[in-house]
Amino acid sequence: MTGLDLRELECFLTLSQELHFGRTADRLYVSQGRISQLLRALENRVGGRLVERTSRRVRLTPLGERFLADLRPAYDSLHDAFARAREDARGVTGVLRIGFAGTLNERLLALVTSFQEKHQGCVVEAVELPLSDPFGGVLRGELDAAIVLTPVREAGLTSGPVFSVEPQTLVVSSRHPLAGRESITAEELAGCALIGVTGPAPRYWRDAQAPAATPRGRPIPRGPEVATLQEGLTMAAVNRGGMLLCAATARYHRRQDLAAIPVAGLPDSALTLVWPPGNATARLDAFARALSE
Repeated sequence: MTGLDLRELECFLTLSQELHFGRTADRLYVSQGRISQLLRALENRVGGRLVERTSRRVRLTPLGERFLADLRPAYDSLHDAFARAREDARGVTGVLRIGFAGTLNERLLALVTSFQEKHQGCVVEAVELPLSDPFGGVLRGELDAAIVLTPVREAGLTSGPVFSVEPQTLVVSSRHPLAGRESITAEELAGCALIGVTGPAPRYWRDAQAPAATPRGRPIPRGPEVATLQEGLTMAAVNRGGMLLCAATARYHRRQDLAAIPVAGLPDSALTLVWPPGNATARLDAFARALSE
C-alpha cells in the first residue's frame, strides 16, 4: 500500500460506477478538475490507462475493469479493519448519529430503546434525512450511518444487513379512481402517475422508488417530484399522483384523505444500514448486529 492515496481510489471507484465526471464530482463534493487530477495521479501510479474518456462517453479500459474487480472488496476491508482496530478498545460508548428518511416506525424506535438500555454508555441520535438526499449526510461525514431504502450502489459506502422487508403499497387520494380497490397489480400502475423524488439522490435510487415502467414494460406516467415524505403525502392527498411506500410506512401515515392499496408484482421494499468504511466503529458494529437480529 506504500504510496497509495485512498482519495484516488475512492475517486476511481465512484467514477467506475457513474461513468460521468460531473456526477462523480457531485457525489464526492469536489470539482471536475479535481476528479481528473486524482484519476491521472492514480493512472501514473498504476502505469496504465484505467479510464477512456471521449466527448460522448466514459468507460473503463480492460485494465480498469480488472483493477475494479480486485479493488472494491480490498478497499472496504482495509477501511473496516482499521476502524474496528481503533475503536474496539473504546467499547460501545459515545454518540452514534443515525440518519433516517421519512419515519422511524415503532419497531425501529423499540430497537433504538433496547440498544441504549443494553449499551448505556452509548447515545443514539436519530437525524431525519430528506428523501431527496438519502446518502449525502453520511458521505459528508455529518452522520455515522443512515437507514435508507434499497438499492444502494454508492462506491463510498458500505451496506449492512437488509431488514424491514415489506410489500409495496400505493398511497393515493381518497378521491382517486383506485382508492376503493383492495389491491392492484403492478401493471395497473400504467394508469397512475407516480410521485417521484427530486435530486441530488442518484438516478438509479430515484427510479427504484418511482419506476418509469411496469414489469412488462408499460410506461408509468411521471407525477411531481418531491424532496420529503411529507411533501409526497401532500401531493397524493390533493390528487396529483400516487406514491409507492412500504406497507409499514403507509400504515403509520394512515389518514382520511389518503387510501393505501397493496400492489402485487413489485419487488418488496427493504431498508439497509449504510456507512463510510472509515466509520466502522465498535458502537456502529453493535448497532448493525442489533438490526440484523
